[in-house]
Amino acid sequence: MSEQKEIFLQKSEEIAFDKKHRAIIKFNMSKYDAAVDRGMKRYSNLDLAKTRASFVKSQAINHLHDYLIQFEKNITAHGASVIWVENTDEAIEAVKKIMIENNSKTVVKSKSMTTEEIDLNDHLEEIGVESLETDLGEYIVQLAGEKPYHIVTPCMHKSRGDIAELFTEKFNTPEGSAPEYLTAWVRKKLRAKFTTADVGITGANFLVADVGGICLTENEGNALMSVSFPKIHIVIAGIEKVIPRMQDLGLMWPILAAHGTGQQISVYNSLITGPKKSSEVDGPEKMFVILLDNKRSELYQNDEQYSVLKCIRCGACLNACPVYRNIGGYTYDATYSGPIGSVITPFFKGLKEYNHLSSACSVCGKCTEVCPVKIPLHHMLLINRRDAVRAGAGGFIWNSGMKGYEFAFSKRSRLDLMGGKTKNTFALLGANALGDKKQIPKLADRSFSKQWTSKK
Repeated sequence: MSEQKEIFLQKSEEIAFDKKHRAIIKFNMSKYDAAVDRGMKRYSNLDLAKTRASFVKSQAINHLHDYLIQFEKNITAHGASVIWVENTDEAIEAVKKIMIENNSKTVVKSKSMTTEEIDLNDHLEEIGVESLETDLGEYIVQLAGEKPYHIVTPCMHKSRGDIAELFTEKFNTPEGSAPEYLTAWVRKKLRAKFTTADVGITGANFLVADVGGICLTENEGNALMSVSFPKIHIVIAGIEKVIPRMQDLGLMWPILAAHGTGQQISVYNSLITGPKKSSEVDGPEKMFVILLDNKRSELYQNDEQYSVLKCIRCGACLNACPVYRNIGGYTYDATYSGPIGSVITPFFKGLKEYNHLSSACSVCGKCTEVCPVKIPLHHMLLINRRDAVRAGAGGFIWNSGMKGYEFAFSKRSRLDLMGGKTKNTFALLGANALGDKKQIPKLADRSFSKQWTSKK
């Protein structure tokens, strides 16, 4: 058993029976469910919208090289610099170089799972750069010394009381402060940071090839302010974020909002095509776009799994997943949790250490059902399981047991070699497989086949 699997099983056992955690997640998820239900009802033909969105992303992924080159050509023509990086180390070095060359000491950063993927904040801190999260949820988990719990809702695991207590501890705000008070307090604090920061760092929801544009969709305006005030704008985006045409945004922005938060469209939607021009007053003087591979190319080479790169990071599969709802986001010990994380993390971090995530699935298919770009996620999890077995990742005991299982169950005559009592003895040896919260039911003395035969 890998070390990561042991950690996963231990955390799952703890969090699944944490009543406070379950209550918070149930409450927050219920608000999401209600909002998304309303959002879906705005579509006269939701399935058609999803089919079209799937086609747009399939087109982009199937011609990934061409669209990325087109994107680079167009955004470079508008004055931005494009930096291609293969892995986390190269991405960090690229950011550090920009910071050092421009004598930059402070960063304001909008919400970005790609920067979480490379642990950007920790690396900037190592060279004495202050990196401040400006999305409210991200700001809260940064204060708490935590990572995002959820792709879209970083502090979903915290109640309003937890957040008020955190602010009292960190800033001596009044105990039990209302969310409105704390939001206004953070807004005032961040405004000063926006206007004095040297660098603004964002991700990208989409990279638009035909105009060379960076798309940002948000509800707080912090991403736009991270771009507008600092003299330098750094974008860090996975290469899979590209879409072919600007006109695709009319479909992609609303479907992302509907599945992510239930909105018809997010409050702020920006298309940025480069640094400010000589005729413009506002905006960054320099813009750098870091295109991150980080094993995406390896995933791209997998004929059965490459379509998972269509993901638009809406978080719908996490919210629909019964496993995620029980064990939460931190149990996965990975940047991307839930069904999408269980598919891609073994590629990003290694099948040997992370193959167990693909088994954290009931194969109910709900993740596939809700996906706005029609990725067959539950099927891909089964493919991961198969690949793990073929790679021998199950360990000697597991692999030997499965071979014995296959031998016994391949023929009825082999199963009938032992009576019911003997089989029950073997079954009871594994009684703890149900955990200490359940009991093995009373088992029949005779095997099913013998009972069946006697009733003919």
